[in-house]
Amino acid sequence: MSELGFLGLGSMGSAMAGRLVQAGHTVRVWNRSPAASAALAAEGAVAVDSAADALAADVSFSMLADDRAADEVLTVDAMGIAAGRVHVNMASLSPAMTDLLEQRWTGAGGLYVAAPVLGRPPVAAAGKLNIIAGGPPVAVVQVADYLAVLGARTWDAGPRPRTASVLKIAVNYTIIHSLQALAEGVTLVESQGIDPLVFTGLLGGTLFGGVVHQGYGDAIAQRRYSPPGFAMPLGLKDLGLAEDIAREAGVELPSSPLLRAAFEAAMADPELRQHDWAAMAEVTRDPRRSR
Repeated sequence: MSELGFLGLGSMGSAMAGRLVQAGHTVRVWNRSPAASAALAAEGAVAVDSAADALAADVSFSMLADDRAADEVLTVDAMGIAAGRVHVNMASLSPAMTDLLEQRWTGAGGLYVAAPVLGRPPVAAAGKLNIIAGGPPVAVVQVADYLAVLGARTWDAGPRPRTASVLKIAVNYTIIHSLQALAEGVTLVESQGIDPLVFTGLLGGTLFGGVVHQGYGDAIAQRRYSPPGFAMPLGLKDLGLAEDIAREAGVELPSSPLLRAAFEAAMADPELRQHDWAAMAEVTRDPRRSR
């Protein structure tokens, strides 16, 4: 068994670190709010006092909320311990931040892998995530057994960490389109007095089987948005990341203004902003929410 580090113990990070503990590894855990570290320590993890202490393990992982959190935690000083070590960042970060963190880590002599994930906290707890891994092949091979504990499959994104970040953002951008399409379809059938579960069941049982259309379709049909599996602000963040990539590349995303308007209306609604990102559908169902 190995000694690992894990930084960032929100609902996803805690589930993932817990999997590594259950697999028999010694896991040094660190979180800016110490209560989460204490909870995992009660399950067998080792709570440490600083980010650098967790990064000092031969292999470390992070699951921080966004670019700002990653920049504040994974500083040049904290990552100065990198020599001979591998760090795997599993959060959805911008390509620019991925590049910056890779520079910090490799500049100190380590190997850096970006491995964002597809799946919600219950999927993480079951070790059934899909993981998109980009980084030096030798590093990806070195961490493959740990990723196998965390996920059902690891998808090879090639030798550049930023590629994994771009792929994850593109997946989430496509999910956002699906949420909006479901919202419009549900609104259409409801306008004719049809139970929306009949519609979403038809989608899931025929041409649109799969996690997104079945899971989110039923949630939207039943207005089942709490507790959130993926928070509304994170959805807006990922939409912004897709828009940033498009601007950087000089390409257009014609539907992004509509999607942004729906998210911003949801964020302006005191009720919807507390829910799962699928609750953006309510902006289409009830146009009064967009005013």
